[in-house]
Amino acid sequence: METPGSQSSLHRANLERVVRAVRLAGSLTQAEIARTTGLSAATVSNIVRELKDGGTVTVTPTSAGGRRARSVSLSGDAGIVIGVDFGHTHLRVAVGNLAHQVLAEESEPLDVDASAAQGFDRAEQLVSRLIAATGVDRTKIAGVGLGVPGPIDVESGTLGSTSILPGWTGTRPAEELQGRLGVPVHVDNDANLGALGELVWGSGRGVRDLAYIKVASGVGAGLVIDSKIYRGPGGTAGEIGHITLDESGPVCRCGNRGCLETFTAARYVLPLLQSSHGTDLTMEGVVRLARDGDPGCRRVIADVGRHIGSGVANLCNLLNPSRVVLGGDLAEAGELVLGPIRESVGRYAIPSAARQLSVLPGALGGRAEVLGALALALSEMGDSTLLDGSLTAATPAFT
Repeated sequence: METPGSQSSLHRANLERVVRAVRLAGSLTQAEIARTTGLSAATVSNIVRELKDGGTVTVTPTSAGGRRARSVSLSGDAGIVIGVDFGHTHLRVAVGNLAHQVLAEESEPLDVDASAAQGFDRAEQLVSRLIAATGVDRTKIAGVGLGVPGPIDVESGTLGSTSILPGWTGTRPAEELQGRLGVPVHVDNDANLGALGELVWGSGRGVRDLAYIKVASGVGAGLVIDSKIYRGPGGTAGEIGHITLDESGPVCRCGNRGCLETFTAARYVLPLLQSSHGTDLTMEGVVRLARDGDPGCRRVIADVGRHIGSGVANLCNLLNPSRVVLGGDLAEAGELVLGPIRESVGRYAIPSAARQLSVLPGALGGRAEVLGALALALSEMGDSTLLDGSLTAATPAFT
């Protein structure tokens, strides 16, 4: 038995610190591990050697700053995590290992009017199909991350009111899926998972504070403060879509007037173009036409960008993030939308906050949320299972 404060308990704690740092980052050099954990270079070297001998990590030669270094990552066969993302019209599932490699990924259409039970049954089937395709032992599953397009109550895990999947309100998504898969499931809303995905794999890499803005059927923001998602006590932090822009504006689904969402979400924007472009137009189509030079679509996207920029300016004044990442179909418009966002930020944000801010398109596209679900599962799993060797079956290498 380890006594608190003893040499053995200190050693165990240091092992867990190193494993956690590598698990969250995917891979780190030994110098980066030392900076992240606060451990000395000699201690890190000894721990990495021990973990490598035990099969928990792999070490590969690399370079850093022009010098030779050693990159440390968790062993590809240490275990797997699963990401599940429910959207307005899709279900996407990904299987990844603890070395941040995606082993398999698939998306299929989802009827927004389907019941929650039908949706979770489909998710269970798709997860089973992908696991079978990779040949991974189900006992290797360390956890599941689940994304849904609506607010999740932090205390109860209940899905709040959502216009995107209206029949799901009041359900407990993590509990539903966990009952089907028999493994721990961690749930969050899609904007938070988009932020996590971009933070770990995409345009947010290298920063500790960012806001991920997703504009689709609704408008939401995932907020990262000091490398952690900020959810607020009720799980509703980041509802940037309900910042008031015009008290006399259109009535929003939340009951207020002139919310940011009423000037930027697809359901409000597309009707502006229907008389000239027809009723079958989608936001993806608007972006495509704008990129091809269509003046009406360009004007609408520029207006949307300016409105988003007003909301981003409010975020800058309140939270002072160093980076804003734009996700959803709108991000494909590139500078047609990013330029107006920056223009509004420069006009309405505190000058010092505006100068420190970079506004970038998401790098992951429609994959941001499902990769964020993988990151959520990785962040929530404990390190004891890795150190105690309870996940030991082999995982095939695939990227």
